[in-house]
Amino acid sequence: MSTVPHELDIINPATEEVVATVPTTGPAEVDAAVRRAAAAQRKWAALAPGDRARILRRFADVVDAHLRPLAELELLEAGHTLANAEWEAGNVRDLLHYAAGGVERLNGTQIPVADGLNITFQEPLGVVAVIAPWNFPMPIAAWGTAPALAAGNAVLLKPAETTPLTALRLARYALDAGLPEDLFQVLPGEGPVTGAALVDHPGVAKVVFTGSTATGRRIAARCAAQTKRLTLELGGKSPNIVFADADLETAAAAAPGSFLDNTGQDCCARSRILVQRSVHDRFMELLEPAVRSFTVGDPADPATRMGPLISAAQRERVRSYVPEDAPAAIRGEVPAGKGFWYPATVLEGRPEDRTAVEEIFGPVAVVLPFDDEADAIRLANATEYGLSGSLWTRDVGRALRVSRAVAAGNLSVNSHSSVRYWTPFGGFKQSGIGRELGPDALTAFTETKNVFISTTKEQ
Repeated sequence: MSTVPHELDIINPATEEVVATVPTTGPAEVDAAVRRAAAAQRKWAALAPGDRARILRRFADVVDAHLRPLAELELLEAGHTLANAEWEAGNVRDLLHYAAGGVERLNGTQIPVADGLNITFQEPLGVVAVIAPWNFPMPIAAWGTAPALAAGNAVLLKPAETTPLTALRLARYALDAGLPEDLFQVLPGEGPVTGAALVDHPGVAKVVFTGSTATGRRIAARCAAQTKRLTLELGGKSPNIVFADADLETAAAAAPGSFLDNTGQDCCARSRILVQRSVHDRFMELLEPAVRSFTVGDPADPATRMGPLISAAQRERVRSYVPEDAPAAIRGEVPAGKGFWYPATVLEGRPEDRTAVEEIFGPVAVVLPFDDEADAIRLANATEYGLSGSLWTRDVGRALRVSRAVAAGNLSVNSHSSVRYWTPFGGFKQSGIGRELGPDALTAFTETKNVFISTTKEQ
């Protein structure tokens, strides 16, 4: 008998106040939702592509008309700064428009063969489960939802336990825009109950999961039992490689945002700062004022650049990596009083330290010196992860060499930008399986069907 609560308390991370209670979804309700979604999907897939595209564009327009309310909900449930939350709501809108543009371009191919005609079709999978994380609740939910719908599938979205409010609001907006009933359903609940029921359900054709590598491995094993399709976007421990020939002032000014944005709760966070030994001291001199000027405070204040961590449990996890007496090269300030605050922290470390190899998921970075290009590549790849990373240099040849040598799915040169909805995103090694976003996003939610038509005359 399950002891899972029937409601989730949603807590504002900045005040520790309960802002909402949300009913959970049990296994029987998941089963019913899958059955309803399957019926809705068949009708949705039968619509003319142009009609599906128009409905998705209307969905994008409804989201666009409600960017501020969505951002305010994100601020309440996730503690994101207002600027970040507004960007996230805008990203949902943009993803829906981009996916809608692909509906009428989901082309098959004609392949030359002897004695007939060979054509392919991209057929929708059916019902897709999207299990979204709490660190970027809106955009990452849309990364799976928008292309899956555009490709003709139904979507069951399970938001994280701490951040279901924006997902529920998006489901309401979908109905307002004219999406068929039951085509896009949001099923709040806990991972071991609601998430497991979705992963195990034979009526779910594919699972899209973003979260920890440990959980991703368990989901992959359960999907394997049914040969179920899946996409995994998992953890990261991304390097920020600063060479001696870089523009040090620009690199140091940009570094805080690369690991403090979203309070470090970002799989792409550049939490390992690799600095060429000959410029290490100068870089640290430039980095300290940049970190200290990163404003921490009320997420609703437009001047705030970093808010609280998502929960008390997450704060304790971060603290476990940095004991109170740990020597820190740089340590920032946080507001007094309630809220799950943690200061920006920069540690001087060694390659074998836990802080240098494990994903902390908080506003903590470790600085590691390196000697030359080969040493930088060795250190950059000395982790089980391979999601993202940056390198700073004025040498174009070095930029290309190092980019090819670093085992990561998304790299930036003289920048920390990892995600664009029109370019592919995903990881190497233990950072995931498959790619999201970009021009091939819709095909990830289809099966290729091959059809041969004989043209040989009967004898």
